[in-house]
Amino acid sequence: MGCGRVGAMLADELDAQGHSVAIIDIRTSAFTRLGPDFSGQRIHGNGFDRATLKKAHIQDAYAFAAVSNGDNSNIIATRTVSELFGIDRVVARIADPERAELYERLGIPTVASTRRTATAVLKWMVPPNAEVVWTDPTGAVLLMAVRPSEAWYGEPFSKVEELTGARVAFVSRLSRVVPARQNYVVQENDLLILGTDGTDNAGIRDILAHNPNTAN
Repeated sequence: MGCGRVGAMLADELDAQGHSVAIIDIRTSAFTRLGPDFSGQRIHGNGFDRATLKKAHIQDAYAFAAVSNGDNSNIIATRTVSELFGIDRVVARIADPERAELYERLGIPTVASTRRTATAVLKWMVPPNAEVVWTDPTGAVLLMAVRPSEAWYGEPFSKVEELTGARVAFVSRLSRVVPARQNYVVQENDLLILGTDGTDNAGIRDILAHNPNTAN
């Protein structure tokens, strides 16, 4: 549902991969965003209206994505498809990160576009020694790979957690990735995989780039 830039890109990509695709939009002009080779259905109508969904053969669908520009419309559409038509694989695009987290807790998979965009931009901005390697669908929690400076050698992982506010989940050491333990200390060439809420990634990078005994 939604033939904006995101929806059109998804529809074209899925169609190119050989999938059977139906795309719904309330504006017929939106379908001009589709590529010239798109062979799927173009359904004019409201994406959470039952009759419209049936025109798109929702009862035969494997998955459904609501990617219009309206958070409320996307949530209503995914709930309708999930609860009335029994489609298990549904996802909603949500602009409001707080609302996305709420719906995630209610069992509705969401993609918080604002936070995801910020995370993607940050991944390109930070230096190689501090890289976002994984983020959950809402963007609220992420894993960050950071290589501490030599000033940290010999310092316990507990101190890393205390000063950064992040959890050391794994450590890449001697070509092996192992779960972190509280009695571990930072060694030369360690790559720490930190779990964080993603609110201060630059701050974490800066702390691990400087002497821990001078950190605020």
